[in-house]
Amino acid sequence: MLEELDTKTITETQPPAISLSGAASDAVKNILAERNLEGYALRIYVAGGGCCGVNFGMALDNNFRDVDTVFESEGVKVVVDEVSIDYLRGAKIDFVNDPVHGAGFAVESPSAKGHSHEDGDACACGGSCSCNS
Repeated sequence: MLEELDTKTITETQPPAISLSGAASDAVKNILAERNLEGYALRIYVAGGGCCGVNFGMALDNNFRDVDTVFESEGVKVVVDEVSIDYLRGAKIDFVNDPVHGAGFAVESPSAKGHSHEDGDACACGGSCSCNS
């Protein structure tokens, strides 16, 4: 005989719009701790366009608005404004320490359309985009 199961409504949760790598998360946590910024979050935003499409900016912020999207990734609170979220859906943020270019955050976003260099030339915009060559 089958027992009747008590079923509850299952709510699907969508994955966060943006994911931080372990290295990016550690870098943000270290900066917050060094500066004693309890209650602050990593704000990611569109900072203009470049030759590759969209450039992103980041700041530590504790001023959240009702229209912001707020979530946690790898233990870091992330905040994105209502305009930037469309460019950041599915984005991955990493922290890289390149001996030539230095250390910094890299944003890879499938929602921010870039361009391909058919002639093999490198991108010279210097922005936070990644061109497909």
